[in-house]
Amino acid sequence: MNLYETDEEKVEAIKKWWKDNGTSVIVGVTIGLGAVFGWRAWVQYQDGVSQQASAAFEQLMASVETGGSDTARQQSELLGKEYESTPYAALGSLLRARVELEAGDAAAARTWLELAIQKAPDPGISRVAALRLARVLVSEDDLSGAAAVIEKHDQGGSFSGDFDAIRGDIAAAQGKTGEARDAYRRAIAGGAANPELLQLKLDNLPPAG
Repeated sequence: MNLYETDEEKVEAIKKWWKDNGTSVIVGVTIGLGAVFGWRAWVQYQDGVSQQASAAFEQLMASVETGGSDTARQQSELLGKEYESTPYAALGSLLRARVELEAGDAAAARTWLELAIQKAPDPGISRVAALRLARVLVSEDDLSGAAAVIEKHDQGGSFSGDFDAIRGDIAAAQGKTGEARDAYRRAIAGGAANPELLQLKLDNLPPAG
């Protein structure tokens, strides 16, 4: 048995339902369409920002490569302020650290590397920054600081060998030949960068007593 026996009853039922629910339906559809178009606009905006940030980062890289340190400093400041929400801000801090290190300002380089770690939206970027920071600290003879950075940021994976290489440098600087030898061997086995240099460091360690 049908709920509505005649076409007239069906029409009246539809009219009544629309009277009771029509406003909420319109509001719901409007909100739904607004969300769709709002999301599209947001995605387009984000794409535009990302493209602008990429262009600014390329300009920064060009300045660093050509030795334009003052221009690079200005560009890195702009990148950090205007595009802080993008990965390029952290990458820009990495390049700024390089500029400062090449200028002989290790303290400024440390500051920019720490900033890169803070801004990094991706663990890979933060670990690259941590590796560079640890190397700077070793070069400044802050061995305990370098060890603390490694302890905090070495989470294993593809960067583990590179962290082991710095562990070897720290142990060698402390005169801990056995620990240095083990760390360099782990680094080479773990696929660290510059394995030839690591092998040279390993070969130059004093023989075990």
